[in-house]
Amino acid sequence: MADREIEQRAEQLRSEIAEHNRRYYELDEPTVSDAEYDELVRQLSAIEEEFPELITPDSPTQRVSGAPVTTVFAPVTHAVPMMSLDNVFGEDELQAWVERLHRRLAGTPAASDDESSDEVGYVCELKIDGLAISIRYEQGRYVRAATRGDGRTGEDVTENVRTIGQIPERLGGDAPPVVEVRGEIYMALSAFAALNERQVAAGLRPFVNPRNAAAGALRQKDPRITAERELALWSYQLGQVEGGPAFTSHHETLDWLGSLGFPVNPEIRRVSGPAEVLDLCVHWQQHRHDLDYEIDGVVIKVDDLARQHRLGFTSKAPRWAIAYKFPPEERTTRLNDIMVSIGRTGRATPYAVLEPVFVGGVTVSQATLHNEDQVRAKDVRPGDKVVVRRAGDVIPEVLGAVVAERPAGTEPWQFPTECPCPLRSTLVRPEGEAEHRCINPECPFQRQGAIEHFASRGALDIDALGEKRIAQLIDAGMVASVADLYELDWDKVTQLERMGETSAANLRASIEASRDKPLPRLLVGLNIRHLGPAGAEALASAFGTLDRIRAASVDELAAADGVGTIIAESVHTWFADPANRELVERLRAAGLNFEAPAGDGQPKVLAGKTVVVTGTLEGFSRDEAEAAIKARGGKSPGSVSKKTTAMVVGDSPGAAKVTKAEALGVPVLDEAGFRELLETGELLG
Repeated sequence: MADREIEQRAEQLRSEIAEHNRRYYELDEPTVSDAEYDELVRQLSAIEEEFPELITPDSPTQRVSGAPVTTVFAPVTHAVPMMSLDNVFGEDELQAWVERLHRRLAGTPAASDDESSDEVGYVCELKIDGLAISIRYEQGRYVRAATRGDGRTGEDVTENVRTIGQIPERLGGDAPPVVEVRGEIYMALSAFAALNERQVAAGLRPFVNPRNAAAGALRQKDPRITAERELALWSYQLGQVEGGPAFTSHHETLDWLGSLGFPVNPEIRRVSGPAEVLDLCVHWQQHRHDLDYEIDGVVIKVDDLARQHRLGFTSKAPRWAIAYKFPPEERTTRLNDIMVSIGRTGRATPYAVLEPVFVGGVTVSQATLHNEDQVRAKDVRPGDKVVVRRAGDVIPEVLGAVVAERPAGTEPWQFPTECPCPLRSTLVRPEGEAEHRCINPECPFQRQGAIEHFASRGALDIDALGEKRIAQLIDAGMVASVADLYELDWDKVTQLERMGETSAANLRASIEASRDKPLPRLLVGLNIRHLGPAGAEALASAFGTLDRIRAASVDELAAADGVGTIIAESVHTWFADPANRELVERLRAAGLNFEAPAGDGQPKVLAGKTVVVTGTLEGFSRDEAEAAIKARGGKSPGSVSKKTTAMVVGDSPGAAKVTKAEALGVPVLDEAGFRELLETGELLG
């Protein structure tokens, strides 16, 4: 027998997991992230694998999680149990599962020679982050919908599911006497964003994520509330079927589900071997955010139904399927404090100081809280346990507090009234705006941010002038504004700590090169609120020189294509400030470029046309492709619409853009077609 310490640890894990299951499946109020839950299950599985005598019949490793809430909804017994899935994390665990599967197939009756090789076919499906559902039809009529529950007994949510428009009320005349459709109910990200906007507008706490919002919607007592939440369904499996057609493969069942009118995810793929399975998993791990719904992995199923039957089930999961889980993008941690940062325009942004947590592939110790309204709506407080999300390259964000574990005696956080800089200037929130601002132009935080912005890649691109170097120059009293960069005493610069002659020469060369940057880059670098690269390009094109832009009225500025009133008013106000006019004159004296380039002589074959570029092209960088389009009179926005003339697709394109282009009938071009379009203005074919 295992020693008492290990036995106690197993008991503790079983108790923790059971409590987390109750909060997740019954209360829809989880207190840990999916990744943290998975880690607890993995620890318990490892103990039980090493000490099988500790396995109990009620262990979470031996049964499907989630008891039905029969106090609110009537119980429904599933004619065919709704199993859960075992998980793998990464290539090695996936390969180990494939090897176990091949060994089992080779050791069963009716095994064939190919089952020890890569010839076992698979179907790969996106693992939707939603709620499993079973929908039953009798004589072609919708009669019942039930949650998975504990796998054998679920909750009757028939009327709530009836409100989902994708789900047929009746099937066609050739429908079998009984058919159960299994799938995942989810909330689209766009619907989730709209729901949270309504929550905030009504003074209610926003939902933490789409899965919780969908679960809450499905368990409403009033189906009218469910209908307002815009739930959706992806179907992926058959349950009980009586009198239906005979199938030999899983993908045939999916085709049949589609023919009956059920939504089947368009990203499902049939693949032949483990290498293709892994390629697909890696692809969706990289492109998961191209979708309008959340996924947390890929489900891999043996395609051949006879092989599925021979592989069978464990007590809780099929042996012929596995879930390849992506690295977590949400974790829970402790919120130690809320502080405020001051940006280059004086914007005051609250941010969370966190106990460091590994999420989204990096260790996160700070996360944005956006503004006062967001902090109030989420009601996060120092001392709270909070949910932190980092998706792809997006700045980490605090989604909300785990209110069930809030320490006693905490008070709602109040936005400070003073800037955290040494000047302690007053922070103001202009009427009608969501952001507080420090309005003192001498604020050192604004000064540092403005110089960093001026030197950034999208502005003057002074690549040798990083954040630490700027701080060093400011601390030495050498730089107080961007104009000072062009008046540096280089003998003194070389005497700064960690600034040898080579570093000083590189910095000087970068600053010198910035004098010749195009006018749109200078306009961006001036740090004018609301003016970004597109607006700067539009102003430079419309007026030709900085002096003409400075002298223009608000109406004249707003008349430029792509500018508008908000940008025009901001630009006009900026140039009206005497301090800014003095800055402009110093930059003129420093020899910066105040004129837009003369016409490049390119024929305007794309005038009035809109071309979107996605993916990586061999002969153009993204900036070069967009510049080539604009040089020929066209527009190159970042999104596809009905007005898009064509979309150019390179390697690793955005899947959502391609899908939308195909849905709208927008022509899709490869690089050769793009070159033809640039030359002639016409689409090949």
